[in-house]
Amino acid sequence: MRTDDEADGGADPRGGVDDRLFLQSVARALDVLEAFAASPHPMSLGELAEAAGTNKSAAQRIAQTLLARGYLDRGRDGGLVPGRRILDRSFDYLRTNPLIERAMPVLVDLRKVANERVDLSLFDDLTTIYAVRLQSKRETFYATLAGRRVPTFASSGGRACLAQLPDGTVDDILARSDRRPLTRKTLTEPAKIWRKVKEARRDGYAFATEEALIGEVVLSAAVLADPGRPLGAVHIAGSLSEWSTEDFRKRFAPLAIEAARALSG
Repeated sequence: MRTDDEADGGADPRGGVDDRLFLQSVARALDVLEAFAASPHPMSLGELAEAAGTNKSAAQRIAQTLLARGYLDRGRDGGLVPGRRILDRSFDYLRTNPLIERAMPVLVDLRKVANERVDLSLFDDLTTIYAVRLQSKRETFYATLAGRRVPTFASSGGRACLAQLPDGTVDDILARSDRRPLTRKTLTEPAKIWRKVKEARRDGYAFATEEALIGEVVLSAAVLADPGRPLGAVHIAGSLSEWSTEDFRKRFAPLAIEAARALSG
């Protein structure tokens, strides 16, 4: 028997999810947790309901459940903030992902050689997500945190992954992307992004200057499960106050490519 909590529909071939088994109550709870992505500060119940796209009564019930389970907490002003239990689930993911386990010694060695920030990002269609970030001596706070998502079109790691995909898939991702700039230097026009993708195909790595963070230069090489199937990318990032773009590319492109190859397959 179908309950009111189940959605109508058939199987979704894109994600292998059968919509007939989709639970709206679980989705609404996740909407509440995901509301903090756009509003990283304590929120009142009304603010949380608005951000999650639900009514205040539903938000209150969800919030009380999440508070009881430790997935929400009270901030200093009484507002709601993400709880510590969320970090437990991040830990679960990181320790069960075989790529991350395999990558850690490679990334640690790369960080020692490069003496600059080294990241591992995971390709996730329209976005890439940083799973490992090994810091350098100077960083913007949120740029040091694992879990940050950036648009695939706007990141060197994303473009390194796009370079491994068929042209039609690249066009589809660009068409579905919300191409709002992250900085004033972010490329948003499809033709200009395509030039960077083709450059990455030619060179074996992607390169970006100040497109995600002002003052940052970064290059990335794709990690592949097999040809045409990117898993993510190895990044090396530095400061334009210390490097010219040409010197940075000459110094670090071979290192990034070598590390990515070691993790591929």
